[in-house]
Amino acid sequence: MSDPLISQLSSTLATEKTFEGLVRQLLVMLELVTDLESTYLTRIDLGASLQSILYSRNTRTLTIPEGLAVPWGDTLCKRALDDQQPYTDDVAAHWGDSEAARELGIATYASTPIRLEDGSLYGTLCAASSERKPFTDKGAQVLQLFAELIGQQVQKELLLQQLQEANEALRTHSYTDVLTGLPNRRAVFEELPRLFALAQRAGQQVLIAFIDLDGFKAINDQFGHEAGDAFLIAAGRRLTEGLRAGDVLGRLGGDEFVIAGLGPAPDENAAVATVALRERLAPLLHGRFDLGTQAIEYLGASFGAIAVDPEMITPEEALRLADAAMYLEKKTRKQGGLAPFQLADG
Repeated sequence: MSDPLISQLSSTLATEKTFEGLVRQLLVMLELVTDLESTYLTRIDLGASLQSILYSRNTRTLTIPEGLAVPWGDTLCKRALDDQQPYTDDVAAHWGDSEAARELGIATYASTPIRLEDGSLYGTLCAASSERKPFTDKGAQVLQLFAELIGQQVQKELLLQQLQEANEALRTHSYTDVLTGLPNRRAVFEELPRLFALAQRAGQQVLIAFIDLDGFKAINDQFGHEAGDAFLIAAGRRLTEGLRAGDVLGRLGGDEFVIAGLGPAPDENAAVATVALRERLAPLLHGRFDLGTQAIEYLGASFGAIAVDPEMITPEEALRLADAAMYLEKKTRKQGGLAPFQLADG
């Protein structure tokens, strides 16, 4: 390999930050070394039996179009692998049965497989020409070296993707209530400031409903924890049905849930908005709940519904006010002596 090529390769490896950028630079260098007019990288999907052209460089008559997908069994790459013949300057004589090669007009062809660390076949790095041309040892060495470099880069990209997916899964897990699948307390306390900031920009109030499932302890004690879990899951699902676009719903823990969303302008009637919020949500938690071995008729939860001006109050203070309003309603309901649930018929 010549010194200028080593220098160019070193510069490329140091400066190119993307997989595509690296491959395109390598294809340019591969064309210069091999003097074959088309150089390209393929991706092989063995499950679908397809080979696709990811990136290509075409400098003269022969054109290998990017995005071209052909059956894997018809490709020169597969024939070269099967025959262990990485190069020929007479494609018609060696692999004349390849329809793709005939249509593209390939006379000279060279390729090497790109394999990952586990030995799986990722694709191939190829060079081709519509003319019969020799293939030097230097060309073969560069082809193999570039294939190894691309394989290493693919491996790094896969590792990075796996790390990102693992990180996202961990983040999702840490912000999700395991039982109901709703956002948990941490997620709610991170989302509320964003909602308050949005309300400030839009010149709107924030509506908050603090919800406590009356009788939850009795359900647990009377029917068991599995029934209690089923009740929480069903309650979360029903509350989800009442959400509007942009609303925040989460389980704060135990039998407590919160819903928050944009409300009216600060100079509009907050009482009307909170009544409307309650009327939208409260009926969702009335009615029959099937809890596995038992069904109940649930008579409703305690709601603390408020509207606040985000310019005048913090999310934490707003939650405390909604919590206090909820406990006031709970106290009133308890004084009324109404049982929170009863056994369902059938």
